[in-house]
Amino acid sequence: MSEWTAQEIPTAPSPGSVTLVEGTAFCVCGPSGDIVSGGTEGIFFRDTRLLSHWELQIDGAPAEPMAVMPADPFSATFVGRARPRPGQAESTLLVTRSRYVGGGMREDIVVHNLSREPAGLHLVLRAESDLADLFDVKAGRIIERGTRAVEPVEDGLMITSQFRDRQRGVRVSATGAAVSCGELAYQVAVPPRGTWQTTVLVQPLIDGTELEPHFPPHRPIEHAAPAQRQCAWERGSPTVSTPHAGLRTALLRSRADLGSLRIFDLERPDRPPAIAAGAPWFMTIFGRDSLISSWMTLPLDQSLALGTVQVLADLQGERVDPLSEEEPGKIMHELRHGVEVGLLHGKPRGAAYYGSVDATPLFVMLLGELRRWGLYDEIFDEMLPHADRALRWIEEYGDLDGDGFVEYQRKTDRGLINQGWKDSFDAINFADGTLAQPPIALAEVQGYVYAAYLARAHFADEQGDEVTAALYTQRAATLKRRFNDAFWLPDKGWYAVGLDRDKRPIDALASNMGHCLLTGILDCDKAASVADRLMSPEMFAGWGVRTLASSMGAYNPMSYHNGSIWPHDNAVIAAGLMRYRFVEQAQRIAMSLLDAAAAFGGRLPELFCGFDRAEYPQPVPYPTSCSPQAWASATPVHLLRVLLRFDPCIPHGKVWLAPALPPELGDLRIDRFSLAGSPVSIHVSDGRLEVTGLPPGVELVREPRAPLTAELPPGEAA
Repeated sequence: MSEWTAQEIPTAPSPGSVTLVEGTAFCVCGPSGDIVSGGTEGIFFRDTRLLSHWELQIDGAPAEPMAVMPADPFSATFVGRARPRPGQAESTLLVTRSRYVGGGMREDIVVHNLSREPAGLHLVLRAESDLADLFDVKAGRIIERGTRAVEPVEDGLMITSQFRDRQRGVRVSATGAAVSCGELAYQVAVPPRGTWQTTVLVQPLIDGTELEPHFPPHRPIEHAAPAQRQCAWERGSPTVSTPHAGLRTALLRSRADLGSLRIFDLERPDRPPAIAAGAPWFMTIFGRDSLISSWMTLPLDQSLALGTVQVLADLQGERVDPLSEEEPGKIMHELRHGVEVGLLHGKPRGAAYYGSVDATPLFVMLLGELRRWGLYDEIFDEMLPHADRALRWIEEYGDLDGDGFVEYQRKTDRGLINQGWKDSFDAINFADGTLAQPPIALAEVQGYVYAAYLARAHFADEQGDEVTAALYTQRAATLKRRFNDAFWLPDKGWYAVGLDRDKRPIDALASNMGHCLLTGILDCDKAASVADRLMSPEMFAGWGVRTLASSMGAYNPMSYHNGSIWPHDNAVIAAGLMRYRFVEQAQRIAMSLLDAAAAFGGRLPELFCGFDRAEYPQPVPYPTSCSPQAWASATPVHLLRVLLRFDPCIPHGKVWLAPALPPELGDLRIDRFSLAGSPVSIHVSDGRLEVTGLPPGVELVREPRAPLTAELPPGEAA
């Protein structure tokens, strides 16, 4: 998950840092609540750092941090104590800073005097803002652009930056403070056993207009829009009862984190939210990440997938632009609002970059999955033309050399070198470690295209359009046959990662082929060999399947894509293994990921190092991993679906449900599981299955769904 203007691995937040998230706003700070200049900490909104330094001092010294008390994904309370007063052996001043992030920030500061004597003190907030672009902060390089002004105003401080025709800024409002450049000062008298408190607001300025605070001081926190949205999200989500503490904790953490990563379009309040890719660096819509994350989250809330496809349909490519890699029908890679984007595109309000080879077929795949979950006819009719435009892109632009496979090659030197999900510059390599040269046709991308063709055939079948159904069924069958001929490596027993510019199979043993299990493009007679390779000691590390086998030339368990373990990658592989009836292998991956989640306190990170479990008793964190991150947060939700073997096809009036739960999970009960508007309950106990609340006319099929195959009629392939 790399943005196109920087190929380097992002700078890591400081160890022990705290991240708070709400929509496109987030905060990264130290355990004291302070934000230290010179690093990656700050308050961010729409890819701009509003505060680069935020430090509380009492009588000239910072408070000693004592505890961080998280409340919601967007809020936490930082507890500290001031240094002892003259003549005191220990401090009697307790300081709490309750921080709420959303749009900007609200901070409630309370000083508790635990002494029998009154306390006079000088409290100062040091505030600085570089209004830096997120890209620059993330890469560890701060570039001054335009003119910057710092101006004390009534009850606060205003910092603005003008660059070309774009103005960015921040206003810090602190009622009762003495304001100077960079400081907000209070002379405070705290009565014996009493308290003093104040509230400070930090609000972004967009072209001179201050945004309304999400947490206004006159309104209780629980009545603020972010708090109400989070509460409604958790109240409306399914409930899961299980004696397995690891699964229970992981699902609760996932629910909270996914709720915090939702992005609401304030200009389209009628629309459901889309989902951002992850904190701290990817709090924006990403084509691939948002599509996969919302697909994995379907059992929790189908509206996230709907909101995601609607936003991506709005941003679907319309013209040929080499700089942004936009092409007609193409689904974008990411949406950004920072100055760096403006420099590239000349667009003051932000811009989309389209350098992704897989987002376009994934868009059609997700629309097909939404239809199987009961997407309303009117919304489906609205989305179908966008699916057809995406398929035209596959046919007219995706195949760069006419060989029948979809390839990628960046259009300028500002674009991503690799444009699949493994998008770091060194991610695609041969078994000896040699880098593959583009154009590259990735294995998993052909699988996504195959599934997109089948989805379109399914749409046509529903509409009674036999010609279109036959056309896309045939295209899928042809692609499957040609894929298995070109990508299968019979001497090795696995599939190539891709084909390079000379059409040579990229022969590394990697996790990519696990995605092909999911889509059904693999020949059944080769699937057992693929499952064996994925679960071999060189691939399976005990915590999950590595991105690259330990026997390969480029293997490094501490790399981003060449030996690390990605939870979402494993969730996809587990789903593919289960689809091809490799139940024990899928269960093994699922339980290993739940063990890893427990080691990380219930929250799976974006990725972690690929060291073997026998070598280290705990998974080793990857230092710049995003957390929370959407597809990692969605992984426990999707794993539960995989283990339940739950596959709906509402248009055909069927739900396949054949639980294959490991014994360790014990009895499982799910309530308020939404399916086509009906609250469904699922209870699995001692191998017995009880389901209530299915939508009218929907038949429960107590067996696993057949693997996707172009040889089946579209209705059966659903």
